[in-house]
Amino acid sequence: MSEAELPVHSTKTLVKAMSVASLIAGVVFVAVVLPAEYDIDPTGVGEMLGLNVLAQTSGESISTVRGAALSAGERSDTTTITVPAKSGLEYKFQLTQYGKLQYEWDAGDSELYFDLHGEPDGGEPGYFESYGEATASEMKGALTVPFTGSHGWYWRNRSEEQAVITLTTSGSYEVIGLK
Repeated sequence: MSEAELPVHSTKTLVKAMSVASLIAGVVFVAVVLPAEYDIDPTGVGEMLGLNVLAQTSGESISTVRGAALSAGERSDTTTITVPAKSGLEYKFQLTQYGKLQYEWDAGDSELYFDLHGEPDGGEPGYFESYGEATASEMKGALTVPFTGSHGWYWRNRSEEQAVITLTTSGSYEVIGLK
């Protein structure tokens, strides 16, 4: 095809096409991705299509008890997370830059490898900043996050038996949950 035969598209046509594509991507994200990945279903479409169950990976269980509200914008939660034998999972919170998260988790007699880390909103796919990693059965502390994004733990259970973590948190955050 010669250069003269190539279709000519105006900037206006390209902007329209990009706008429509962005709108469709936004609708798919809100109606399908959020319910399937994060069990967040603002439209109800995820529940109607049965996508919410995808956010709970098989073999893993989680339950959260929301505590009383603290000062404006703050909350507290106690969550029970089951990490299957020879498996790992992530549990995350959405925080804004300089947001604070106080936490305490306890896995009883189970020693778990963990990586406490954050992923910035809009960052490169796969990029994360690690705040600390070790192997332990419990941890307590406070975190002030350096950027807006998802922050939390990756836990790896290397044992032959499931591990049950009790996680208590407070601060200004939204729960993302299992990721």
